[in-house]
Amino acid sequence: MSERKGVLLRLDPAVHDALARWAADELRSTNAQIEFLLRRTLAEAGRLPSKAGPMRRPGRPRGGGGGGGGGGEGTGES
Repeated sequence: MSERKGVLLRLDPAVHDALARWAADELRSTNAQIEFLLRRTLAEAGRLPSKAGPMRRPGRPRGGGGGGGGGGEGTGES
């Protein structure tokens, strides 16, 4: 996987709240929603680099590494 760049982004609180609600509706984090919107806008403008990696799928990452990584509560299933 390619390295991710960290960016400090200052937003109006109302804009952040709207993004956070939209992200929740799409099962994304606010950060993932911002990246999704930026990628879509770049693609529509014909400016998305061909070397840009794929967008991560919405929702929680699938477990596959075995063992978890703990500290959280269980699912409640037996």
